[in-house]
Amino acid sequence: MKLAEALILSGDCQKRMEQLKSRLLGNARIQEDEDPSESPTDLIVELENVARELVNLIKRINNTNSTPVFIDGGSIADALAERDVLVLRRA
Repeated sequence: MKLAEALILSGDCQKRMEQLKSRLLGNARIQEDEDPSESPTDLIVELENVARELVNLIKRINNTNSTPVFIDGGSIADALAERDVLVLRRA
């Protein structure tokens, strides 16, 4: 998997978590004698699965960003940090 793909999947996971949270809260607000439209337990299980997937993606992204890829032994994270400081200096 490429870094760009992992970043896209990470964003998708975050959106899915927000949607699940919204659905879970919506099902928690029902009248006393009514049944929820979706099982809160199933939503919680799905939320945990998506959260686990997101953790794995973030770990893989961070690992990629910290792996040396440049001739001087620097990583992508190092290059991004230097770029950010150069932008601040230029401004």
